[in-house]
Amino acid sequence: MSLLTPKSRKFRKRMRGNLKGVSTQWSQVAFGDFWMKAIQSWYISSRQLEAARKVIVRDIRKTGKLRFRVFPDVPYTRKGLEMPMGKGKGDVDHYNTEVRRGKILFEITGVDRAQAEEIFEKASHKLPISTKTIGKGEMK
Repeated sequence: MSLLTPKSRKFRKRMRGNLKGVSTQWSQVAFGDFWMKAIQSWYISSRQLEAARKVIVRDIRKTGKLRFRVFPDVPYTRKGLEMPMGKGKGDVDHYNTEVRRGKILFEITGVDRAQAEEIFEKASHKLPISTKTIGKGEMK
């Protein structure tokens, strides 16, 4: 399992739901000076988030601070290889997070605008959605 997994869960498996509409939760600025905001809606796995986190941490080094605004808590199931259809849902394979359009993914402080845009550009290559950088004082 990856680094980002929930410690406990109320239900072992979950249905998918849908990702229509714009994010209302976690779409406002709370901390930080620069934010990575999702432009598309999709699922992001814990491995993809960890890869993006490593890129950001490597570039901000000791000058800046990173905050996560998403956590992979949605279990994703998969049936084993050569398993016949039927006989119930598969076992939990990994964890995802549902990201709707407009949700803030990461926040950083302690860096300037040009450096923040460069860092988020590198991190966005690790994610399956397109994102944009927003600075303090900008609303959209």
